[in-house]
Amino acid sequence: MGTSPPGDRPAGVRGDDAGAFRRAVLGMHRATGLPMVFGGALDGRDRLRITELVGNRTGSLDGLVVRQGNGLGGKAMAMGRPVWVSDYPRAASISHDYDGPVGREGLLSIVAVPVVVRRSVRGVLYGALREPLSLADRVVGAAVEAARDLEQDLAVRDRADEALASLRREPGAGAGRPSAARWEEVRAVHAEMRALAEEVTDAATRDRLHAMTLRLAAAGLDTPAPDGPGAPPRRALSPRELDVLAYVAIGCTNAEAARRLGLLPETVKGYLRSAMRKLDSHTRLEAVTAARRAGLLP
Repeated sequence: MGTSPPGDRPAGVRGDDAGAFRRAVLGMHRATGLPMVFGGALDGRDRLRITELVGNRTGSLDGLVVRQGNGLGGKAMAMGRPVWVSDYPRAASISHDYDGPVGREGLLSIVAVPVVVRRSVRGVLYGALREPLSLADRVVGAAVEAARDLEQDLAVRDRADEALASLRREPGAGAGRPSAARWEEVRAVHAEMRALAEEVTDAATRDRLHAMTLRLAAAGLDTPAPDGPGAPPRRALSPRELDVLAYVAIGCTNAEAARRLGLLPETVKGYLRSAMRKLDSHTRLEAVTAARRAGLLP
């Protein structure tokens, strides 16, 4: 089984996107069982570059630039929906700009699924057979599901990056601190990110989301929380206790927090009581304030 090296990435491909596409290609390979799966992120406004390959026998597709409208992947980019053919060299529904590299790899039956985030194509995932057979509905469905998971991953990353960038840009008052209105937006994004993290199945993405929420929380501290001997003990809230407290911090009732987190109101109430006890607080407001002072919430 061949794979493309994870080394240098072409200009225009975000490092985060490249890593996300790599995981998506590996996941799609496992889910579909197809002998070859490949793909890549956009490298410019209307083109993508194939950088991630599993199951390749040659290097003919590695680094190939696919332009919108050209070939199977370019058609998927232009239409914004999956397309597939069962005999690539003879397919009349696509242009044949890339017959050479596709032929050298021996691919015949291919599906191409665009990755679309906020109505913009970010790349394409491909799966292929070296036989002229129709792809089963299950296989096409698994390919589409892999693309949807990647879309969610990229959308969440974008949202988190935008929140952090916005926080850095906001001039605010004194020492460059954000305005009150901007803080409310940051806190809402923090709560949303924590909720999304619980829905993400990819462990690497979930860990990255949790790390981003910690960065947002730390942004609210005037000085970093001290560490080492003599430092006050950090409050150990469970992930769900912190999820609930994050929504309480933006003014949600127990019922609203339960709806957003997919929990029962009584369950939310239990998490909140536990968090208040750990934070030595008697009210919701005291718990939120204590959590912010501890750098657990922005």
